[in-house]
Amino acid sequence: MKKFMIYAITLFLIPAFVFTGCKKDDEETFDAQKELTSYLVANDMDLNKILDGFVMKAPEGGAISGMYIMDIRSADDFAAGHIEGAVRVDLSNILTAAEQAGGQPILVVCKTGQTATYASTLLRLAGHTSKALKWGMSGWNTSLDAWTPNVANVAEGHANWTSNAAPTNLEFSSPKLTGVTATSGADILKERVAAVLAGGFATATATDVIENPGSYFINNYFGEADYLGFGHINGAYRINPLLVSEGQVNYLDASKPVVTYCYTGQTSGAITAYLRVLGYDAKSLLFGMNKLYHDNSAWTSNRWDAGAESHDYPIVTGN
Repeated sequence: MKKFMIYAITLFLIPAFVFTGCKKDDEETFDAQKELTSYLVANDMDLNKILDGFVMKAPEGGAISGMYIMDIRSADDFAAGHIEGAVRVDLSNILTAAEQAGGQPILVVCKTGQTATYASTLLRLAGHTSKALKWGMSGWNTSLDAWTPNVANVAEGHANWTSNAAPTNLEFSSPKLTGVTATSGADILKERVAAVLAGGFATATATDVIENPGSYFINNYFGEADYLGFGHINGAYRINPLLVSEGQVNYLDASKPVVTYCYTGQTSGAITAYLRVLGYDAKSLLFGMNKLYHDNSAWTSNRWDAGAESHDYPIVTGN
């Protein structure tokens, strides 16, 4: 009888142990980042879709209609001059402010267009229709030009500026999302967008990156002709279009800060927001090629020229 009882208890405990063990294994193997990326691809939110029409130039004469204008500059900058009808919003509060748009598409405005593309990307990932004002208020009115003082040629003659071919892409492990409590792709995305907004605009300076390229994983977001023709930071990869659906994000080394640079810092601002949502320690190189090598003779477009890009469209002063 005693042997029978031991046998019966053992038969009872083994399934319970196996069931509990399997449940624990399932919990331990849940990959929030994989769930998120699968959701983004399935819902047509791969990076190329987010970048589609993500900026707009100031319309002729400065006539904007049918858009909710969200100005994310400081209160002092806003008071110095803003677009009529614009609403000033802190970057961290754009999701709340977006609910006041009443279904209108949102136009995000900043000084140079760089923070605006970062913000607009997060709005798009949160389900809103938005664009960033290209060149920011610098392009809207010459009195607010923050671009001209920031163009430079820090790469000219620098030992870490080269025209070598791009390094061969390697595959790396995806970053692990920490602090995520949600389990569905939609809810993970909401948590990640909120977390990225709370962290502010993540940037790197051209001087620091070109002086210390080994401290970063650098991605040059040029076409191949410009990558070679303009030159690039030594060791910079050229991963473009950087699609989740094609596994190209796995060419990024998540063990280092991932710095993206483009021509103006506006595309890289958008890409940086997207990569941070995916869990990368991503940073946008401020002012892009315009800071690295503004006077490079290879320029054909997206080179800041105040005479061509800045206007004198109407502004309103005060709060």
